[in-house]
Amino acid sequence: MSLPAKLWLILLGAALIAAGLFLTIGGGKLVMLGGSWYFLLAGIAVVLSGLLVILRRPSGALLFGLVTVLTAAWAVWEAGLEFWPLISRLLAFGVGATVIAFSYPLLRKSSGRTPAYAGSFVIGIVLAIASAAGFAGMFVAHPPVAFSGTPAPLTPVDPAREQKNWEAYGNTSGGSRFAALDQITRDNIDKLQVAWTYHTGDTPISPGANGAEDQETPLQVGDRVFLCTPHNNVIAIDADTGKEIWKNEINAKSSVWMRCRGLAYFDATRPLVQPAAPGSTPVTAATVAEGALCQRRILMNTINAELIALDADTGAFCPDFGTNGRVDLKIGMGDAPDPSYVLTSAPTLAGTTVVVGGRVADNVQVDMPGGVMRGFDVITGELRWAFDPGNPEITKLPPAGSTYTRSTPNVWAAMSYDPASNTVFMPVGSPSVDLYGATRTALDHKYGASMLALDATTGREKWVYQTVHNDLWDFDVPMQPSFIDFPKADGSTVPALVFGTKAGQIYVLDRATGQPLTKVEDVPVKPGNIPNEPYAPTQHLSVGMPQIGAQTLSESDMWGATPFDQLLCRIAFKGMRYDGVYTVPGTDLALNFPGSLGGMNWGGISTDPVTNTIFVNDMRLGLWIQMVEAAPTKAVSNGGEAVNTGMGVVPMKGTPYAVNKNRFLSALGIPCQKPPFGSLTAIDMATQKIRWQVPVGTVQDTGPLGIKMGLPIPIGMPTLGGTLTTQGGLVFIAGTQDYYLRAFDSATGKEVWKARLPVGSQGGPMTYKSPKTGKQYVVISAGGARQSPDRGDYVIAYALPN
Repeated sequence: MSLPAKLWLILLGAALIAAGLFLTIGGGKLVMLGGSWYFLLAGIAVVLSGLLVILRRPSGALLFGLVTVLTAAWAVWEAGLEFWPLISRLLAFGVGATVIAFSYPLLRKSSGRTPAYAGSFVIGIVLAIASAAGFAGMFVAHPPVAFSGTPAPLTPVDPAREQKNWEAYGNTSGGSRFAALDQITRDNIDKLQVAWTYHTGDTPISPGANGAEDQETPLQVGDRVFLCTPHNNVIAIDADTGKEIWKNEINAKSSVWMRCRGLAYFDATRPLVQPAAPGSTPVTAATVAEGALCQRRILMNTINAELIALDADTGAFCPDFGTNGRVDLKIGMGDAPDPSYVLTSAPTLAGTTVVVGGRVADNVQVDMPGGVMRGFDVITGELRWAFDPGNPEITKLPPAGSTYTRSTPNVWAAMSYDPASNTVFMPVGSPSVDLYGATRTALDHKYGASMLALDATTGREKWVYQTVHNDLWDFDVPMQPSFIDFPKADGSTVPALVFGTKAGQIYVLDRATGQPLTKVEDVPVKPGNIPNEPYAPTQHLSVGMPQIGAQTLSESDMWGATPFDQLLCRIAFKGMRYDGVYTVPGTDLALNFPGSLGGMNWGGISTDPVTNTIFVNDMRLGLWIQMVEAAPTKAVSNGGEAVNTGMGVVPMKGTPYAVNKNRFLSALGIPCQKPPFGSLTAIDMATQKIRWQVPVGTVQDTGPLGIKMGLPIPIGMPTLGGTLTTQGGLVFIAGTQDYYLRAFDSATGKEVWKARLPVGSQGGPMTYKSPKTGKQYVVISAGGARQSPDRGDYVIAYALPN
């Protein structure tokens, strides 16, 4: 045998021994944790195979072939026929077996036997083709739930119902994110092209992982599009050309939390709409003097806690609103230094009342600003009412010398308003400190992690429905609820609202009563080991609606790009305490899945009232968490997302603990559970069943260890941002880790179009029809994807060619 052939067999055997030792040592640790024996047994066999290959024994190749065959059988037994679990288990062995097969003639020659070229090469070619097919399959989307049946034909838009404006954050005050427009359809969208691009001049450069981000959904009224930027600059541009009409540079700043998700719009020249539901309070009249500024006004919450009103025609501050167009939202809050209290979501226009909540920073300290919700006169900026979740007796400003109750549950996401009943619906988060409940009051326990309905004129409570009891996970209700007409068994409908939670639950509630319209179960939950923690014995699971990304994980759900990082994920999984969705944090290492990032997050749900479908996008990022006993400290967290990004132990001032928290990722920086890591799901609200579910996003602009792979592998990436549904049979989404705006056929889930963006986007797509040209546009802002260093200041409109 030639020297190169000998060296090759030595190198091949050494590689097998190294791989086998990794599997053996890791597999042994996994067995000691009570996990699968496969890796240990396979590792020993691969080590023996490598030794035999170095000794130039053909039996070494045969042994590896046997391990590969048994691995294939084990993979199908453990993972079924799902593509991504199988490829993780089999591709590396398939490639290894291909190399071994082509090397087998050398082993036979070295032992004095005939080379058996034909058989070896046939097996090698078959294995190579199978491995190549598996690799090629990585570039094809594998829907977790494929559409079956025949798609219904499109329903043309009734001209009387055609959308005129996109006047609210979620298009309608009930957060539909649906547009009754059909110039652009699933049949002609392949012709869609860039119509104009506008640069805001405010590139969201982040001083760390949690700083400035562009997450806006623009408004459109008539021939103008209204934008806001991460530093709260407000801009009006021409709806047909993207040319700037005016800009008001607010240039607000916060140390770690700079973003503006949207604006509100009010037109004082329109007739006042009064509620029709029996027993509703009337909407308070509000007028602007004839000829005065701000007949039409834009309203914005700022990151330095102001409510601002601008003239929609000129961009000037409204002189009749607050103090020269500004209302200080820190009044009555007490100590509220930057960035403990900031506002990022759009204000809610509820009749003639502007309703605001506010983001209270997570896991900083027990003594934080309160989560008071307030309503202001849309013309004067005068405080009309306050709802203090810690003291319902406070209905406006707190008594002299006192503040709104500190550290109460807060409403940081967008709200919805029902003009028929004059009710504002508020998604409520957790009280501070989010992960420690021993200091919480009875009212904290009542309002935390709930949906709250208030009278928009008086601010008084109508009902509250809680989704999590004593929330210890930061499982906020994170999104604007969307209105639907929910079908009853007798064929009638109930005015309802639907929303998702960070816990991966979807709730459907009666708008009038707050009672669930689909089945919700109370499931027992195991307590933890934190002294004096009032653990809730049960928690809700909304089992009458699909559970999206909230399955209870098992060891076989662990995943990796190779068997090696999959093994490390299995070891990590078995080394943590895990009891399902509601695994409480404790002083040991615990797994939280979904984590506090979601599940579902602030992007919200889009609806299609024509087909009675809702569309939900999600992310599937588990977090491991450990409460660390800590001596009293004066150290304070910076109020960013450090507790979700692996920044080490973060103090929680006022509690006996600090928290250590990080994403549950493999050694390559990939989520440890099987794909998809983000999906888009269509749910039929007549049956409450999934019509289809598809992965969204590729690894093209991200990858292991932060290295861009450049490969359009549609594995499904975490999504952050909302969707848009149109009567043209389309669902648009941009909030992925790769740099695309995509459109899916709303009937089948098939991706029918995508456009490359200059940077990633976290914005919400919106659409409108120009009153001047009659052209339909789809607009997206692109400032950069989460975790991406590439940033920009783009607002891009797409339209069909003339």
